[in-house]
Amino acid sequence: MSTAASAAAPTGGQYHLRHAGPDGVVEAVVTEVAAGIRELRVAGFDLTEPFLASEAPAGANGIVLVPWPNRVAGGVWQLDGKAQQLDISEPKYGNASHGLLRFAPYRVVDQTESSIAQQATIHPQHGWPFTLETRVHHELVEDGIRITHTITNRSGRPAPFAVGAHPYLRAGDTPPEDLVVQLDAATAFTVDERKIPNGTRPVEGTDVDLRQGRRAGDSDLDTAYTDVQPDEAGIRRTSLHGPEGDGVELWQDRSFPYVQVFTSREFPRGDGKGLAVAVEPMTAPADALNSGEGLRWLDADETWTGSWGIRRVWS
Repeated sequence: MSTAASAAAPTGGQYHLRHAGPDGVVEAVVTEVAAGIRELRVAGFDLTEPFLASEAPAGANGIVLVPWPNRVAGGVWQLDGKAQQLDISEPKYGNASHGLLRFAPYRVVDQTESSIAQQATIHPQHGWPFTLETRVHHELVEDGIRITHTITNRSGRPAPFAVGAHPYLRAGDTPPEDLVVQLDAATAFTVDERKIPNGTRPVEGTDVDLRQGRRAGDSDLDTAYTDVQPDEAGIRRTSLHGPEGDGVELWQDRSFPYVQVFTSREFPRGDGKGLAVAVEPMTAPADALNSGEGLRWLDADETWTGSWGIRRVWS
């Protein structure tokens, strides 16, 4: 079902999905603007930080990041030897941040009770002389949700891109401070004063090592990871779990080799602010348009597809 956009819905139309799984009903609300996840729960157990239809997504909560995740230094990158100046969308650090569809509406191209496919076109604009068709498919499964991204280049020439997403994970009613964040990643990016990567370092012996799990309340993370260990199927996983073991897991397929973990202490909580944990699957790290790391180029009319998802885990 869908709810039409209104003046009280900054994220536009609200698309309600439902799936009856063996462990209870899986429910989600996906938004028209930024194809975001506004709610996600299994049997009443929240897997993401929900927000109201009348609210904007604080801290990019739940949105899709395309054609780049994270930041582009100064909003400037080079194409065929010519500087391309993107609009500065992060004035605090003077960068272009989180792509070009953060505030754009997507159109519905297919919908069932438990799934929705939305599409949006990235048109040429300041610092971006390409046309990309983007599609996001949200599908509820027995223990959560699967998200599949499809990018097609309609530029008539090769075009670069990267994709990410920005969910804040939650494990039911467990206080965020008590969540243990676990990620089997051997290497973290270091950043400069503008949060632009300037190198990497092994996580061994540092306060960003999440391989054995680290309590979110004791962490100060805004950290991108590489060398993330996949399982036999090529899936990389980040989990958050409470003291009793119940929790949530974000998984990402081979197309998403990078992940950013962010412990925000500015997340809206009632009349104040508090801790929330974002886990961001990414096909490339910050500033990929400049570094080239993880950046993908599509030939004219070529299509790319990649998937990630969020699932409930039990102790």
